[in-house]
Amino acid sequence: MSYRDEVLNIACQGEALLGVLSVPQQPAPLAVLVIVGGPQYRVGAHRQFVLLARRLATAGFPVLRFDHRGVGDSAAPHPGFEAIGRDIQAAIQALYNRMPELGGVMLWGLCDAASAALLYHNTHRDPRVKGLMLANPWVRSPQTLARAHVKHYYLDRLMQASFWRKLLRGELASGAAGRGLVNNLRAALSRADSPLADSFQRQMAQAWQHFPGELLLVLSEQDYTAKEFMDAVNTQPVWRGALKRSGLSCVNIASDHTFSSSAAREQLERATLQWLRQLEL
Repeated sequence: MSYRDEVLNIACQGEALLGVLSVPQQPAPLAVLVIVGGPQYRVGAHRQFVLLARRLATAGFPVLRFDHRGVGDSAAPHPGFEAIGRDIQAAIQALYNRMPELGGVMLWGLCDAASAALLYHNTHRDPRVKGLMLANPWVRSPQTLARAHVKHYYLDRLMQASFWRKLLRGELASGAAGRGLVNNLRAALSRADSPLADSFQRQMAQAWQHFPGELLLVLSEQDYTAKEFMDAVNTQPVWRGALKRSGLSCVNIASDHTFSSSAAREQLERATLQWLRQLEL
């Protein structure tokens, strides 16, 4: 199926945001809004968002990828991922202005953009959003990072002969590695493992539990951000039962944080497309 790319101008609180809309010749009733995170803009790391949009648009799904405030070609200071709800709302409205026949929008986000998608639901309860595709959601805190290091780094180090040689020679006790281990153990064992009432992590968990639509969770097996998320889900009361909620699909991919290899990118695109097609039925 053929498609065309259009520039979409998005008005957000007096600022101009730039988006690129991939419109199939015969659009499906569900569209995808790609939210960018971290230092990325609408193209994405290794052209990830461009390639994803083209893949989905070729299959018939309209895709809008846009620069929220402070990134790419959009103006104004960056408000932080916790505060781009107005940007997301403006992009959805611009998408509906261009395609009023749409039946719903799916939000697609990687890292703190996945977090922003959950935060958007928590603050806006937008009925036009029918599903959330979340890749390696960002829930970082001192405790989650320390637990990830202890569980996924230091336990591996215990299996290495070089670790024990350094320990027997006393090189770990006074060095940076030893201090790092002690500090991480102290933080990991801290009782401050429940997010504060106004923290973005707690708001994410609330949105996860209360979102009425479908969720697709994609995790990179070689990524600390993904490991932190799973550790939080498995240990923090606010996430209790998160993986058992209805409408949740989970996919694990042997990849780094941004799915940088062609094989990992292909798996991510295929998982997203399969999920969209199931929702379309």
